[in-house]
Formats: sequence, structure tokens, C-alpha cells
Amino acid sequence: MGPDATGSGAGPVTVRRGLPAGAERRAAELYWDAFGRKLGPALNPPDRAVPFIAAHLNADRAVCALLDGRLVGLAGYQHGGRAFTGGSARAVLRAYGPLRGLHRLLLLALFERHPAPGQLVMDGIAVHPDVRGRGVGSLLIEEVAAVAAERDCREIRLDVIDTNPRARALYERRGFTPVRTEHTPYLRRLLGFGAVTTMRRPVATRGAGER
Repeated sequence: MGPDATGSGAGPVTVRRGLPAGAERRAAELYWDAFGRKLGPALNPPDRAVPFIAAHLNADRAVCALLDGRLVGLAGYQHGGRAFTGGSARAVLRAYGPLRGLHRLLLLALFERHPAPGQLVMDGIAVHPDVRGRGVGSLLIEEVAAVAAERDCREIRLDVIDTNPRARALYERRGFTPVRTEHTPYLRRLLGFGAVTTMRRPVATRGAGER
């Protein structure tokens, strides 16, 4: 269990590893609220996207923030060949149909990121608006860093799009530095952003191995 972030008029926000049982729909809604603009061309409409995401989550590839037992934030990550969000090509085709599904698979392929040896890839942070400004994002990042250390990863890697400067500022405050920016102006009209910056943060490993 991670530390608390207390705020006025509410109890402590606690951080735990793994998605609580029964919170899949809530997690998918938070994830869509944070990344729906980015993923919309591939997974819209929302009433189909949210159930699809909820049905294909890997609960053990997330750290979560809870307020009075309710999920209010999460950070997904990739390690050991598994990511927080899943869904095979067959699942996409089954959910969206063979013709529309093929187009969506091509778009989803644009977002695929695979860890290099010694890396843990963070998929991003989603925080409910009611608890923003209470340090929840920082708590989630530090818990992901603890996970990375226990898995003997040398660094955490993530990608941030140019239309999300608030997220980039948070990552920089938590020790991430930009290492590469890929400009994709041809995707701006399709996906709503025209550049993706890769950021990395070193990890002081503990040598404890994977839990």
C-alpha cells in the first residue's frame, strides 16, 4: 500500500497495486475520460469503447488511487509482455465487425509501444476531476517507480502527446526527461495531435525480483 494524499473536505487518497475486483467499468470510464480524445478514432463511439476497454483489462498491470474505497485514479504499465489495456485483433474484429474492425486495428497499431530490455513502459495516468490537484498523479507515478524497481527495471519510459502539456509538466516534475520527439503532422487531422515525445526516468533497482 502506498502513501496518502490528503485534501480539504475529504478523506485520504490511498494507492494500491492492482485493479480492485468489480472496478473494471469504472477504470474504463476513467481511462476513456483521459485518453478518449486520443483513442477515439480507433474505438469510438464511447458506448462501445468503454465496455470494450473494461472487458480487456489486465488488473495486475495497474496501480490505483482509491478514495473511501472508490477508484479515483489509475496508472497502467507494460511489463513481461502484458499491458493494462488489452484486446486481441480477434476481439476488435468481433466487437466492431470485420470491415470497420480492420481499420481500427491499423489505428491501434500506431499506439503500440513495447518495452526494451530493462524498461517498464507506463501507459499514462487517469485521475478523476474531483481529486485533481491533490497529488494523486505524483503518488501513482511513485508507485509505478516502486514496481519498476522491484522488477529490476533500469528505467521507466512513457510517451506524451503535444496536446497534453499538463501531463508533460507533471512527468518532468517527477524526474522524467524528454529523449525524443516524433513529429507526425499527417496524423493531426486524424488523431488530433501532431507530435509524440518519449520521456524516460531512471530507476534505482532494489534487486528484489518480481513479486
